[in-house]
Amino acid sequence: MGAPRWFTLRYGTFSRYMLRLIASGPERSGIALDDEDVALAMGPSFSGRAPRTSLTSAQPLAETVLNRGVHGWRGDWLVNGAGDGLVELRFEPPMQAHVLGLPVRVRRLRIAVDDPAGVVEAIGAGSRG
Repeated sequence: MGAPRWFTLRYGTFSRYMLRLIASGPERSGIALDDEDVALAMGPSFSGRAPRTSLTSAQPLAETVLNRGVHGWRGDWLVNGAGDGLVELRFEPPMQAHVLGLPVRVRRLRIAVDDPAGVVEAIGAGSRG
């Protein structure tokens, strides 16, 4: 793969404005993917990094969600600035992440991105799934 690839998170007009107020807008958010790691961030609201070998699957989701921001519990997390463009990533062992500075473990992550097919293709090239 070589150089790291960068994918932007998807934001709706209203959520783009609101999430910028808490420094979690598009300027501080995205997915960085290289041969060794995947790193994800939505400003200070969410950050996580995992070895690529811990990614067991990546798939686009057709569902639409109403929530915006960072939501989750018990290893299942949603990070989004839009209700569509979702990709589901699964990690085993769980990804170590932080939500507002607090440590969490992520087994399933749904994340809204501008290029769902590109993310799935890039991650699929190095996942175990």
